[in-house]
Amino acid sequence: MSTKTADGLTPAKGSTAVRLGWREWVALPDLGIGLIKSKVDTGARTSCLHTFRTEPYTENGERRVKFWVHPTQNDLQEVIECDARVLDERNVSDSGGHKELRLVVETTLVVGDQSWPIEMTLTNRDSMRFRMLIGRTAMAGRATVFPEASYLAGQPALRNE
Repeated sequence: MSTKTADGLTPAKGSTAVRLGWREWVALPDLGIGLIKSKVDTGARTSCLHTFRTEPYTENGERRVKFWVHPTQNDLQEVIECDARVLDERNVSDSGGHKELRLVVETTLVVGDQSWPIEMTLTNRDSMRFRMLIGRTAMAGRATVFPEASYLAGQPALRNE
């Protein structure tokens, strides 16, 4: 049985799950992205990141991809160049039911004071409000979502190692 506080936004007692609202600030430190606003989307299986340009390549027999990100909504001046190993290519259906073959990479997601590895597809989200979606696979067993709230996790806590 869960316990509730006055705010109604408390997961079950003893839970270590991070509390998420429908949108959150996160970081992707492996990609050099210190802050990006993300939509928490339990309807999406896989997380995805907005890229306006991708260049797949092979290095020492390993499939990799260089890609460029505008991490801030409505700001085309800020550009972050990223590089990652390609895990897979998958057909993904968008919210309109259109299928698209997307590259899949693995990276570290930082939410509040917690971090863990996630798989993420790369796609152009120019027409969308959010530069990133956090899908249910990335949240499974790690997060509790409160759809009536925003920014419950606070700013991502990046560790200097």
